Amino acid sequence: MRDHPAHRELPRSDGLRFPSRFLLYRFRPLGRWVIRRRFAVRLHGEHLVPADGPVIFVSNHIGAADGPLLAIFAPRPVHALTKIEMFAGRLGSFLRATGQIPLDRFRTDPAAVKACLGVLRDGGAVGIFPEGRRGSGDLRRFHRGAAYFALASGAPVVPVIILGTREPGAHTGSLPPRGGAVDIVFGAPRTLEKQPWPRTREQVERSSMLLREQMLVHLDHARASTGR
Repeated sequence: MRDHPAHRELPRSDGLRFPSRFLLYRFRPLGRWVIRRRFAVRLHGEHLVPADGPVIFVSNHIGAADGPLLAIFAPRPVHALTKIEMFAGRLGSFLRATGQIPLDRFRTDPAAVKACLGVLRDGGAVGIFPEGRRGSGDLRRFHRGAAYFALASGAPVVPVIILGTREPGAHTGSLPPRGGAVDIVFGAPRTLEKQPWPRTREQVERSSMLLREQMLVHLDHARASTGR
């Protein structure tokens, strides 16, 4: 797949060492079993997710469990952009083995960009949390990375709203309470027209605003449909 012409488009992704996929696929059934022994995970709208081809999951970010839950419970295995601080010690080895992509959030990270484009050009799924950090999950912050990847790859964007990974008032590093429930709500995909190199800042900014509007509509839908 790395010889596909798409990998030679700018920025190029040929010749890269792509994220591991073996443990990502094997770990998902076990991960679901372990997590569901602690709390319920309720999925909504899974049928809306494209069954094949590249896809970008764009999710709100409330708690520490959001990334693992998206990677494990999404209808397709997800290579999620994960802050590079998490890639230390044994946890870092595990994250790399499950195909997660380290991201330096405080400066331009060409390696992370190329890794994500490589996954998408191989027909895989990438996960992005555009708020950039855990918070209220109301999408007040919305970085432009998701729009950039959509314009660069032509991959459809699937909005995801995760509710219940942190109780109101709890620390952002806390986990869902034992016996509680988490709702993961997938929305209808939206495809932005693929733009050739070089993509302008104005194109990315305008597309990011459109994606944020779609996410806000989906957030209202998710709250109304789950009652949370």
